[in-house]
Amino acid sequence: MAAPKIIVLGSLNGQLEPALKKLATLHAKNSFSLAILTGDVFTPSTDDATVSALLDGTLEVPLPTYFTIGTHSLPPRIATKVEAEEEICHNLHFLGKRSITKTSDGLRIVALGGLLDTNVVGGQSKEQHLPFHTDDDAKGLRGANSADILLTSMWPANVWNGSKITLEASQQAAVQSTQGIAELCAALKPRYHISSSPSAFFYEREPFVHPSSSETEPPTITRFISMAPYGNEAKAKAMYAFTLNKSDASVPPGVTASPFTSHKKRARNDDSSYSRFGHHDNNRHGRHNKRRRASPPPGPDKCYFCLSNPNISAHMCCSVGDESYVTTAKGPLPTPTTFSDAGLSFSGHLIIIPLPHAPTIPSMGATADPSSDAVRSYNEMTRFRESIQAMIASKTSYKLGVVTWEISRDRNIHLIWQLIPLPAEMIRNDIAEAAFRVEAENQKYPSFTTRELSLEEQPTFGDYFRVWLWADNGEDKIKGKSLVMPLASDMRFDLQFGRRVIAKLLGLEDRFIWQDCEQTVEEETADVEAFREAFKEWDFTLE
Repeated sequence: MAAPKIIVLGSLNGQLEPALKKLATLHAKNSFSLAILTGDVFTPSTDDATVSALLDGTLEVPLPTYFTIGTHSLPPRIATKVEAEEEICHNLHFLGKRSITKTSDGLRIVALGGLLDTNVVGGQSKEQHLPFHTDDDAKGLRGANSADILLTSMWPANVWNGSKITLEASQQAAVQSTQGIAELCAALKPRYHISSSPSAFFYEREPFVHPSSSETEPPTITRFISMAPYGNEAKAKAMYAFTLNKSDASVPPGVTASPFTSHKKRARNDDSSYSRFGHHDNNRHGRHNKRRRASPPPGPDKCYFCLSNPNISAHMCCSVGDESYVTTAKGPLPTPTTFSDAGLSFSGHLIIIPLPHAPTIPSMGATADPSSDAVRSYNEMTRFRESIQAMIASKTSYKLGVVTWEISRDRNIHLIWQLIPLPAEMIRNDIAEAAFRVEAENQKYPSFTTRELSLEEQPTFGDYFRVWLWADNGEDKIKGKSLVMPLASDMRFDLQFGRRVIAKLLGLEDRFIWQDCEQTVEEETADVEAFREAFKEWDFTLE
């Protein structure tokens, strides 16, 4: 049997018709054995007519084509179809989110789709059409023992280690990777590990050789390839063809050692983040050391929260005080129109950030000393929070209240408070409080206590998650409540817990993943300008 010829495409993002027509043209000239689609084939905005054309056979798939889930859920009609059978239409095969497949050409494809759900501590995911997997999904696939092709939505952590091929800092920051996928690749030793890039860049690492388990075992070579999105404006490589010759055991030129060899036993650090907006894997920076820390934390010049970082998105800063500043969130949960009926012309998803580079308030200095960074930062952050609350209440005729939350942990990189408007009735009627308590119970987290955690108490209280619920009815009847959840130092905690609760309350579950909500620089700038205009009467930094 001739070695199979394979063509790989980057994320189609709903562009099925032009992509399949291009694929048909290339297949007619090259007679490929099969095609693999990486990333997102569909998006939430995929035209329903396109889905209908696929299901009724009007839109033809020219050759056997395989894909898994990306970072978006499958459209409902497609999800219904794959629950009944793996073939969506003739030649279009859904591999499942977690699967081992042997094709008619004898190729063994192992697939792990979706993003890592850090909220799930144990167990395997069940819903094949949802874009999340667990650590146990990755561990379970190691039982496949081998693979010709490993297809994943996320990158393996540290895959760029030991490579001479440049991966720009912005590209590396955009990539989402996990240690679990790195360990899966190391276990399966696939000939090709294929993934997708989150933005318009193509990456092909030098081939790397896995350590042999015996002197008589021939070397196993893996090629890692990440495709740019199909039809990207930068014209980065979005199609890639190769012949998979399973009998070829030769070592290609330029081969490197496995990038995973020295990282297989690295400890996880799940809930610290080097990025302002989270979701990046935290184990890809530096090497394991004797103290089980992945690497020294970044300094202010590399911290995404520090104004001294030259790469900070300065256009998103709304107001800068003496001890702290306010910025809009990248990938905001609400949109600039979410609260337009209430009178807001901006998203309202804001972040209050202290200027000192520290993980907690107590780590900034003595909390009993009025002149310390800790006290001055906390007081100004509180002043920003209360000023924003007052502005939102006034601008919306008291229709909206505000929810603010913080995650205070010694393992964090830089403390932040996130703030989002919420219908005031949800706060006055205790619906918001109940939502936080129920979600904590669902995730088997410690229970919330209703308490004001004073500045003086914080040094001895330990790690915690805190949420402030605030609403004003315009008649001097302000409802303010603080809920505190203690966090054990070794406890795994979802960084997106607060966003998850608010997304459910606002009916914005489809905007839970911030990468799905990114705005253009122009949109971000307009959001900042709208906020500044509304806030100028309350902005004490202008005094």
